[in-house]
Amino acid sequence: LFDCSFTVLNQTELMLRLHQKTAVRVFHALNLLALWALIGSGLQIYGANPVFGGRQGLAPPIFLQLGGWLAGGRHLHFFFMWLFALNLLWYGLYVVISGHGRRRYPSLQDFKALRLTTNPKRITYAWHRLTLLMMILTLLFSLYTGLGMYKPVQFDWIVESFGNDWQALRIAHFLPVVMIVILARNHIGYIFKIGDWPLLQSIFVDADRQISSQPLTPVLSAEIQAESTANHLDKDEQTNDRNLPE
Repeated sequence: LFDCSFTVLNQTELMLRLHQKTAVRVFHALNLLALWALIGSGLQIYGANPVFGGRQGLAPPIFLQLGGWLAGGRHLHFFFMWLFALNLLWYGLYVVISGHGRRRYPSLQDFKALRLTTNPKRITYAWHRLTLLMMILTLLFSLYTGLGMYKPVQFDWIVESFGNDWQALRIAHFLPVVMIVILARNHIGYIFKIGDWPLLQSIFVDADRQISSQPLTPVLSAEIQAESTANHLDKDEQTNDRNLPE
């Protein structure tokens, strides 16, 4: 799940240093920035003509809006749309080429585990991977609907996929905001279940996680390091999957 190294703090503590790859950190940082700006500027645009109820309808709170006025919101939204799209594109290529996503997105084993296992950690892994996949699909759907609103003539087939109903397209483009907030909350919750605060922290900076509080001897230290490989959080998962019935 990440790169790691070991640090002996004293005679009773062995720490595992968690280190995410630079590409993962860059993607998350840019994605957070872009999504914050896109949601804020999008609410500014929707505030000029609310999705629900027209001009006299339910407008988002002013403090959530970015851009100051309609044109300012549009300028911000279109700028960060390109940052968001290019960030997804390069990271998608990186995942495919590097094989980075092999253990991060759901496989048939995850669906099988959800049906058959009673191991709570293995169930958490499976639901976390499904959450990551749903987040990617939600982000792609927001791009799809956004392109239809940005260039409705050039991408008329997107508008047509919503029955040429502009209001339906606006609502469809708004829904990913709600979905991303819910999925992001679940994503963070699963990270805490798997590796607690150090794993979440490691997305942006290196973090230490204590893996032994026993008195350390050279033999014990070597045994722990042999057991705790870069994929040490997958150890229970791999054992569990091997024992699943066919």
